[in-house]
Amino acid sequence: MSKMEEGMAHIRQAEKSLKTSLLKWRPDFEIAADEYSHAATCFRNAKAFQQCKECLMKASDCHKQNRSWFHAAKSMEQALLVCKELGNLTEVPKLAHSACSLYQQHGSPESGASVLDKAAKLLEATEPAQALELYKRAADVVMSEDSPRQAAEYMSKVARILVKLKMYDQAADAIRREIGMHQQIDHTPSVGRLAVALVLVQLARGDQVAAEKAFKEWGNYCDVPEVQTLEMLLQAYDNEDADSARSALNSPFIKHMDVEYAKLARGLPLPQVEYAVPPAGVRPNAAASYISPNATKLTSQATVEAEVNQEDNAADVASGQVGQGNPKANPIIEPKESSTKEEEPEDEYEGGLC
Repeated sequence: MSKMEEGMAHIRQAEKSLKTSLLKWRPDFEIAADEYSHAATCFRNAKAFQQCKECLMKASDCHKQNRSWFHAAKSMEQALLVCKELGNLTEVPKLAHSACSLYQQHGSPESGASVLDKAAKLLEATEPAQALELYKRAADVVMSEDSPRQAAEYMSKVARILVKLKMYDQAADAIRREIGMHQQIDHTPSVGRLAVALVLVQLARGDQVAAEKAFKEWGNYCDVPEVQTLEMLLQAYDNEDADSARSALNSPFIKHMDVEYAKLARGLPLPQVEYAVPPAGVRPNAAASYISPNATKLTSQATVEAEVNQEDNAADVASGQVGQGNPKANPIIEPKESSTKEEEPEDEYEGGLC
Protein backbone atom coordinates (compact mmCIF):
# COMPACT_ATOMS: atom_id res chain seq x y z
CA MET A 1 0.00 0.00 0.00
CA SER A 2 1.36 3.40 -1.00
CA LYS A 3 1.56 6.34 1.37
CA MET A 4 -1.27 8.10 -0.44
CA GLU A 5 -3.56 5.09 -0.03
CA GLU A 6 -2.56 4.72 3.61
CA GLY A 7 -3.35 8.39 4.19
CA MET A 8 -6.78 8.06 2.58
CA ALA A 9 -7.50 5.05 4.83
CA HIS A 10 -6.72 7.12 7.92
CA ILE A 11 -9.05 9.87 6.67
CA ARG A 12 -11.88 7.36 6.32
CA GLN A 13 -11.29 6.18 9.88
CA ALA A 14 -11.33 9.77 11.11
CA GLU A 15 -14.60 10.52 9.34
CA LYS A 16 -16.10 7.36 10.77
CA SER A 17 -15.13 8.46 14.28
CA LEU A 18 -16.90 11.80 13.78
CA LYS A 19 -20.22 10.21 12.88
CA THR A 20 -22.99 9.81 15.46
CA SER A 21 -25.70 7.15 15.83
CA LEU A 22 -28.44 6.12 18.18
CA LEU A 23 -25.91 4.53 20.48
CA LYS A 24 -23.19 7.09 19.88
CA TRP A 25 -24.44 10.59 20.62
CA ARG A 26 -21.11 12.43 20.62
CA PRO A 27 -18.32 12.29 18.01
CA ASP A 28 -15.05 10.82 19.13
CA PHE A 29 -12.82 13.85 18.52
CA GLU A 30 -9.74 12.33 20.11
CA ILE A 31 -9.65 9.31 17.77
CA ALA A 32 -10.45 11.54 14.78
CA ALA A 33 -7.59 13.89 15.63
CA ASP A 34 -5.16 10.99 15.86
CA GLU A 35 -6.33 9.59 12.51
CA TYR A 36 -5.97 12.97 10.81
CA SER A 37 -2.47 13.34 12.26
CA HIS A 38 -1.46 9.92 10.91
CA ALA A 39 -2.92 10.82 7.51
CA ALA A 40 -0.92 14.08 7.50
CA THR A 41 2.28 12.14 8.16
CA CYS A 42 1.55 9.81 5.25
CA PHE A 43 0.84 12.71 2.90
CA ARG A 44 4.02 14.50 3.98
CA ASN A 45 6.08 11.42 3.14
CA ALA A 46 4.33 11.26 -0.23
CA LYS A 47 5.14 14.97 -0.87
CA ALA A 48 1.43 15.75 -1.02
CA PHE A 49 1.75 18.90 1.05
CA GLN A 50 -1.67 20.37 0.34
CA GLN A 51 -3.45 17.25 1.65
CA CYS A 52 -1.00 17.21 4.57
CA LYS A 53 -1.92 20.76 5.54
CA GLU A 54 -5.65 20.07 5.30
CA CYS A 55 -5.35 17.02 7.56
CA LEU A 56 -3.34 18.97 10.13
CA MET A 57 -5.95 21.74 10.25
CA LYS A 58 -8.71 19.14 10.71
CA ALA A 59 -6.69 17.52 13.49
CA SER A 60 -6.34 20.93 15.16
CA ASP A 61 -10.10 21.49 14.97
CA CYS A 62 -10.74 18.10 16.57
CA HIS A 63 -8.32 18.88 19.40
CA LYS A 64 -10.06 22.20 19.98
CA GLN A 65 -13.44 20.43 20.14
CA ASN A 66 -11.90 18.16 22.74
CA ARG A 67 -10.50 21.25 24.58
CA SER A 68 -6.95 19.98 24.13
CA TRP A 69 -5.40 23.39 23.51
CA PHE A 70 -1.76 22.36 23.44
CA HIS A 71 -2.24 19.63 20.82
CA ALA A 72 -4.45 21.93 18.80
CA ALA A 73 -1.70 24.55 18.77
CA LYS A 74 0.89 21.92 17.90
CA SER A 75 -1.06 20.73 14.88
CA MET A 76 -1.54 24.31 13.73
CA GLU A 77 2.19 24.97 14.13
CA GLN A 78 2.96 21.97 11.91
CA ALA A 79 0.50 23.27 9.30
CA LEU A 80 2.33 26.59 9.41
CA LEU A 81 5.63 24.89 8.57
CA VAL A 82 4.00 22.97 5.71
CA CYS A 83 3.12 26.35 4.12
CA LYS A 84 6.82 26.84 3.50
CA GLU A 85 6.91 23.61 1.46
CA LEU A 86 3.92 24.84 -0.52
CA GLY A 87 5.62 28.16 -1.21
CA ASN A 88 2.55 30.04 0.01
CA LEU A 89 3.21 32.23 3.04
CA THR A 90 0.02 34.29 2.99
CA GLU A 91 -1.60 32.25 5.79
CA VAL A 92 1.50 32.11 7.98
CA PRO A 93 0.78 35.24 10.13
CA LYS A 94 -2.80 34.16 10.84
CA LEU A 95 -1.78 30.61 11.75
CA ALA A 96 1.04 31.89 13.97
CA HIS A 97 -1.20 34.24 15.95
CA SER A 98 -3.85 31.51 16.36
CA ALA A 99 -1.28 28.96 17.53
CA CYS A 100 0.19 31.48 19.98
CA SER A 101 -3.23 32.16 21.47
CA LEU A 102 -3.84 28.43 21.91
CA TYR A 103 -0.47 27.99 23.62
CA GLN A 104 -1.24 30.90 25.95
CA GLN A 105 -4.65 29.41 26.68
CA HIS A 106 -2.95 26.17 27.64
CA GLY A 107 -0.47 28.04 29.85
CA SER A 108 2.65 27.78 27.68
CA PRO A 109 3.50 31.34 26.61
CA GLU A 110 7.11 30.41 25.81
CA SER A 111 5.86 27.95 23.19
CA GLY A 112 3.58 30.65 21.81
CA ALA A 113 6.50 33.07 21.48
CA SER A 114 8.52 30.33 19.81
CA VAL A 115 5.92 29.73 17.10
CA LEU A 116 5.75 33.49 16.48
CA ASP A 117 9.52 33.53 16.12
CA LYS A 118 9.45 30.66 13.62
CA ALA A 119 6.78 32.37 11.54
CA ALA A 120 8.62 35.69 11.60
CA LYS A 121 11.80 34.03 10.32
CA LEU A 122 9.84 32.66 7.36
CA LEU A 123 8.48 36.13 6.54
CA GLU A 124 11.47 38.34 7.39
CA ALA A 125 13.06 38.20 3.93
CA THR A 126 9.91 38.76 1.86
CA GLU A 127 7.42 40.43 4.23
CA PRO A 128 9.42 42.34 6.87
CA ALA A 129 6.40 44.39 7.99
CA GLN A 130 4.46 41.25 8.95
CA ALA A 131 7.54 39.72 10.58
CA LEU A 132 7.86 42.93 12.60
CA GLU A 133 4.41 42.47 14.14
CA LEU A 134 5.15 38.84 15.00
CA TYR A 135 8.40 39.75 16.76
CA LYS A 136 6.66 42.53 18.69
CA ARG A 137 4.00 40.15 19.99
CA ALA A 138 6.64 37.56 20.87
CA ALA A 139 8.49 40.17 22.96
CA ASP A 140 5.27 41.18 24.73
CA VAL A 141 4.34 37.56 25.44
CA VAL A 142 7.63 36.63 27.11
CA MET A 143 7.87 39.99 28.87
CA SER A 144 4.52 39.30 30.51
CA GLU A 145 6.10 36.13 31.92
CA ASP A 146 9.02 38.14 33.38
CA SER A 147 11.62 36.92 30.91
CA PRO A 148 13.53 40.09 29.99
CA ARG A 149 16.46 38.21 28.46
CA GLN A 150 14.26 36.44 25.90
CA ALA A 151 12.23 39.61 25.37
CA ALA A 152 15.44 41.55 24.63
CA GLU A 153 16.31 39.06 21.86
CA TYR A 154 12.95 39.57 20.17
CA MET A 155 13.12 43.35 20.63
CA SER A 156 16.58 43.34 19.05
CA LYS A 157 15.07 41.76 15.94
CA VAL A 158 12.33 44.38 15.99
CA ALA A 159 14.88 47.22 16.08
CA ARG A 160 16.94 45.75 13.23
CA ILE A 161 13.88 45.37 10.99
CA LEU A 162 12.82 48.96 11.74
CA VAL A 163 16.30 50.19 10.77
CA LYS A 164 16.10 48.12 7.59
CA LEU A 165 12.74 49.73 6.77
CA LYS A 166 14.23 53.18 7.60
CA MET A 167 11.61 53.74 10.31
CA TYR A 168 14.14 55.49 12.53
CA ASP A 169 11.70 57.04 15.03
CA GLN A 170 10.26 53.65 15.96
CA ALA A 171 13.72 52.10 15.84
CA ALA A 172 14.96 54.55 18.47
CA ASP A 173 12.04 53.61 20.75
CA ALA A 174 12.70 49.89 20.23
CA ILE A 175 16.39 50.32 21.11
CA ARG A 176 15.45 52.18 24.31
CA ARG A 177 13.10 49.32 25.27
CA GLU A 178 15.86 46.81 24.57
CA ILE A 179 18.27 48.82 26.74
CA GLY A 180 15.75 48.74 29.59
CA MET A 181 15.41 44.95 29.28
CA HIS A 182 19.19 44.46 29.45
CA GLN A 183 19.36 46.76 32.46
CA GLN A 184 16.93 44.49 34.28
CA ILE A 185 19.39 41.61 33.96
CA ASP A 186 22.48 43.86 34.48
CA HIS A 187 24.03 42.96 31.13
CA THR A 188 26.33 45.98 30.75
CA PRO A 189 28.15 45.08 27.49
CA SER A 190 24.87 44.88 25.58
CA VAL A 191 23.81 48.28 26.92
CA GLY A 192 27.07 49.84 25.67
CA ARG A 193 26.63 48.31 22.24
CA LEU A 194 23.05 49.54 22.04
CA ALA A 195 24.17 53.05 23.08
CA VAL A 196 26.31 53.18 19.94
CA ALA A 197 23.39 51.92 17.85
CA LEU A 198 21.08 54.55 19.36
CA VAL A 199 23.54 57.36 18.53
CA LEU A 200 23.72 56.16 14.91
CA VAL A 201 19.93 55.99 14.63
CA GLN A 202 19.53 59.50 16.05
CA LEU A 203 22.07 60.83 13.55
CA ALA A 204 20.17 59.06 10.78
CA ARG A 205 17.07 60.91 11.96
CA GLY A 206 19.02 64.14 11.55
CA ASP A 207 18.70 64.95 15.26
CA GLN A 208 22.20 65.71 16.52
CA VAL A 209 20.91 66.97 19.88
CA ALA A 210 19.15 63.65 20.56
CA ALA A 211 22.33 61.79 19.61
CA GLU A 212 24.34 63.81 22.14
CA LYS A 213 21.69 63.19 24.82
CA ALA A 214 21.80 59.44 24.12
CA PHE A 215 25.59 59.46 24.49
CA LYS A 216 25.44 61.41 27.74
CA GLU A 217 22.76 59.07 29.13
CA TRP A 218 24.21 55.69 28.09
CA GLY A 219 27.83 56.46 27.22
CA ASN A 220 29.10 55.38 30.64
CA TYR A 221 28.21 51.77 29.66
CA CYS A 222 30.55 51.88 26.65
CA ASP A 223 34.15 50.73 26.57
CA VAL A 224 36.97 53.27 26.28
CA PRO A 225 37.49 52.85 22.49
CA GLU A 226 33.76 53.18 21.92
CA VAL A 227 33.61 56.34 24.04
CA GLN A 228 36.51 57.89 22.14
CA THR A 229 34.96 57.06 18.78
CA LEU A 230 31.56 58.45 19.74
CA GLU A 231 33.14 61.64 21.08
CA MET A 232 35.07 62.04 17.83
CA LEU A 233 31.91 61.39 15.79
CA LEU A 234 29.71 63.86 17.66
CA GLN A 235 32.47 66.49 17.68
CA ALA A 236 32.84 66.08 13.91
CA TYR A 237 29.11 66.66 13.40
CA ASP A 238 29.25 69.64 15.72
CA ASN A 239 32.17 71.16 13.78
CA GLU A 240 30.75 70.09 10.41
CA ASP A 241 33.94 68.16 9.72
CA ALA A 242 33.14 65.47 7.14
CA ASP A 243 36.63 63.91 7.18
CA SER A 244 36.63 63.35 10.95
CA ALA A 245 33.09 61.94 10.82
CA ARG A 246 34.10 59.53 8.07
CA SER A 247 37.11 58.42 10.07
CA ALA A 248 34.96 57.77 13.16
CA LEU A 249 32.37 55.79 11.19
CA ASN A 250 35.13 53.59 9.77
CA SER A 251 36.21 52.46 13.24
CA PRO A 252 36.49 48.66 13.64
CA PHE A 253 33.81 48.17 16.28
CA ILE A 254 31.20 50.02 14.18
CA LYS A 255 32.06 47.92 11.14
CA HIS A 256 31.63 44.73 13.20
CA MET A 257 28.22 45.64 14.62
CA ASP A 258 25.04 43.90 13.47
CA VAL A 259 24.59 43.99 9.71
CA GLU A 260 21.78 46.54 9.71
CA TYR A 261 23.66 48.96 11.97
CA ALA A 262 26.87 48.59 9.94
CA LYS A 263 24.91 49.40 6.76
CA LEU A 264 23.33 52.35 8.55
CA ALA A 265 26.77 53.69 9.47
CA ARG A 266 28.00 53.35 5.87
CA GLY A 267 25.01 55.25 4.52
CA LEU A 268 24.91 57.93 7.21
CA PRO A 269 24.89 61.47 5.70
CA LEU A 270 28.12 63.27 6.53
CA PRO A 271 28.06 66.83 7.92
CA GLN A 272 28.34 69.60 5.35
CA VAL A 273 29.61 73.15 5.90
CA GLU A 274 26.88 75.73 5.29
CA TYR A 275 28.09 79.11 4.01
CA ALA A 276 26.24 82.33 4.77
CA VAL A 277 27.65 83.73 1.50
CA PRO A 278 28.33 81.17 -1.23
CA PRO A 279 32.03 80.96 -2.15
CA ALA A 280 33.22 82.35 -5.45
CA GLY A 281 33.40 80.00 -8.36
CA VAL A 282 31.27 78.33 -10.94
CA ARG A 283 28.30 76.55 -9.49
CA PRO A 284 27.79 73.03 -10.85
CA ASN A 285 24.68 72.50 -12.98
CA ALA A 286 24.02 76.23 -13.00
CA ALA A 287 21.58 77.67 -15.54
CA ALA A 288 22.94 79.54 -18.55
CA SER A 289 23.35 83.31 -18.24
CA TYR A 290 20.42 85.42 -19.38
CA ILE A 291 20.93 87.23 -22.69
CA SER A 292 18.50 90.00 -23.62
CA PRO A 293 16.89 89.68 -27.07
CA ASN A 294 17.85 93.36 -27.68
CA ALA A 295 21.52 92.69 -27.04
CA THR A 296 22.24 91.83 -30.71
CA LYS A 297 20.47 94.95 -31.92
CA LEU A 298 22.37 97.20 -29.51
CA THR A 299 25.67 95.58 -30.43
CA SER A 300 25.13 96.07 -34.17
CA GLN A 301 24.10 99.70 -33.61
CA ALA A 302 27.23 100.36 -31.58
CA THR A 303 29.34 98.78 -34.31
CA VAL A 304 27.81 101.00 -36.99
CA GLU A 305 28.40 104.12 -34.89
CA ALA A 306 32.01 103.12 -34.33
CA GLU A 307 32.56 102.65 -38.07
CA VAL A 308 31.02 106.09 -38.86
CA ASN A 309 33.20 107.78 -36.24
CA GLN A 310 36.25 106.08 -37.67
CA GLU A 311 35.45 107.31 -41.17
CA ASP A 312 34.94 110.90 -39.86
CA ASN A 313 38.28 110.79 -38.10
CA ALA A 314 40.00 109.63 -41.23
CA ALA A 315 38.40 112.46 -43.26
CA ASP A 316 39.45 115.04 -40.70
CA VAL A 317 43.00 113.87 -40.73
CA ALA A 318 43.07 114.01 -44.49
CA SER A 319 41.76 117.58 -44.53
CA GLY A 320 44.28 118.71 -41.88
CA GLN A 321 41.79 119.01 -39.06
CA VAL A 322 42.29 117.51 -35.67
CA GLY A 323 39.47 116.13 -33.58
CA GLN A 324 35.84 115.47 -34.27
CA GLY A 325 32.61 117.36 -34.08
CA ASN A 326 32.22 121.18 -34.17
CA PRO A 327 35.32 122.91 -35.55
CA LYS A 328 34.72 125.77 -33.12
CA ALA A 329 35.09 123.40 -30.26
CA ASN A 330 38.42 122.23 -31.60
CA PRO A 331 39.83 125.25 -33.48
CA ILE A 332 42.65 124.60 -35.89
CA ILE A 333 45.56 126.97 -35.34
CA GLU A 334 47.06 128.11 -38.60
CA PRO A 335 50.86 128.23 -38.55
CA LYS A 336 52.25 131.78 -38.69
CA GLU A 337 54.27 132.87 -41.74
CA SER A 338 57.94 133.43 -41.15
CA SER A 339 58.93 137.10 -40.89
CA THR A 340 61.87 136.57 -43.13
CA LYS A 341 60.74 135.20 -46.36
CA GLU A 342 63.21 133.73 -48.69
CA GLU A 343 63.47 136.15 -51.62
CA GLU A 344 62.47 134.63 -54.82
CA PRO A 345 65.15 134.96 -57.49
CA GLU A 346 64.36 137.61 -60.07
CA ASP A 347 63.84 136.59 -63.54
CA GLU A 348 67.07 137.29 -65.28
CA TYR A 349 65.21 138.52 -68.23
CA GLU A 350 62.97 140.80 -66.22
CA GLY A 351 63.97 144.43 -66.95
CA GLY A 352 66.24 143.18 -69.69
CA LEU A 353 65.48 143.95 -73.29
CA CYS A 354 63.41 147.07 -73.82
